[in-house]
Amino acid sequence: MIGQNQGLAHLLPLALEVLCDDPMAEGDMYEGDLLSAVVTRSPAVWNAWPELGRELGVIVSGLTDLPPSLVRATRGFLARQGLVAGG
Repeated sequence: MIGQNQGLAHLLPLALEVLCDDPMAEGDMYEGDLLSAVVTRSPAVWNAWPELGRELGVIVSGLTDLPPSLVRATRGFLARQGLVAGG
């Protein structure tokens, strides 16, 4: 539902709780699909909930050993948030 921008006000806080414990949490598709769905939301989403964007920035800025697609997605998120992407 996050990937379809449905129920974000309720789902994003829950997703961040899960990602804080397990950044590579798997939904129904593949390992890390929750992270992918969250970091690829539009900048308007994070403008609406900046505190969640900051929390997600903390989670993803410390991640290493991600698959290439998630590296691109997390770097894009960090860049859009004005944060420095890590290694």
